[in-house]
Amino acid sequence: MLEHGGEVTCRARGKLRQSGSRATNPVAVGDWVQLEQEGEDWLIAKVEARRNYIVRKAVNLSKESQIIASNLDLAVLVVTLREPQTFPIFIDRFTVAAEAFHIPVGLVFNKIDLLDSEELPVLDTFAQVYEQQGYLTAKCSLITGQGLEDFARLMQRKVSLLSGHSGVGKSSLINYLSPDREIRIGEVSQSHGTGQHTTTFAEMHPLGAETYIIDTPGIRGFGMVDIAPEEYAGYFPEMRNLLPDCKFHNCLHINEPACAVKAALERGEIAETRYRSYLNMYNNDQEEAYR
Repeated sequence: MLEHGGEVTCRARGKLRQSGSRATNPVAVGDWVQLEQEGEDWLIAKVEARRNYIVRKAVNLSKESQIIASNLDLAVLVVTLREPQTFPIFIDRFTVAAEAFHIPVGLVFNKIDLLDSEELPVLDTFAQVYEQQGYLTAKCSLITGQGLEDFARLMQRKVSLLSGHSGVGKSSLINYLSPDREIRIGEVSQSHGTGQHTTTFAEMHPLGAETYIIDTPGIRGFGMVDIAPEEYAGYFPEMRNLLPDCKFHNCLHINEPACAVKAALERGEIAETRYRSYLNMYNNDQEEAYR
């Protein structure tokens, strides 16, 4: 879309594609770019500096990273406790990736109509863990309509990334905000409990009133890029505030004495799920760094 309206189909200049970038995609959804016209063709000549971006380790091992989207006001992860299940480690990898670039985070707990009377209080407690860290949340059901207005307010007048596993309901939520788009919706595999890919590439949807949503293909994993494992604690807000109180400046919050993070964990001030995510990320990524 051009700055003053209208749309053109573009391709990247060859030198832009081969500029030595370690990313699989030199141009990402959300980028502001400079265009040039050659005959009837429009070319992307330059990508402007990005205000921020969400990046993850690329599936393509020949490259280092994949930029999912850029210039965001909000990064939203759609979470489901059932069909499919979203695990805390995936949520926390997403929040750390957003924290690293100072992008506000929203968590949308979808399909709550699938939860029974015992599971709903568990969801409330789980959501509260993130609310206490300043993350925006909404609890939604497209079946009952519950929480959909909260979701709409969350996205209003922002450029938002909408991400999550396949099958969590991203496309259905966008269809709720803009029914005329009729984005294709996939089924959840009954044998594996995972969603089928319906969005095959990232796409920005203008929804009016300065509201844009970037829909992304469902992702199964979220590998960290450009963050050393020993830095992870700084991107957990509840840990970051305690780092100056640790006895050692290079404390890893695992086995060190007089660790303020471990003390807060024992007092119940840090959620065990979040701390387990930290350990998982540190141990797995530290091991990978030495391969």
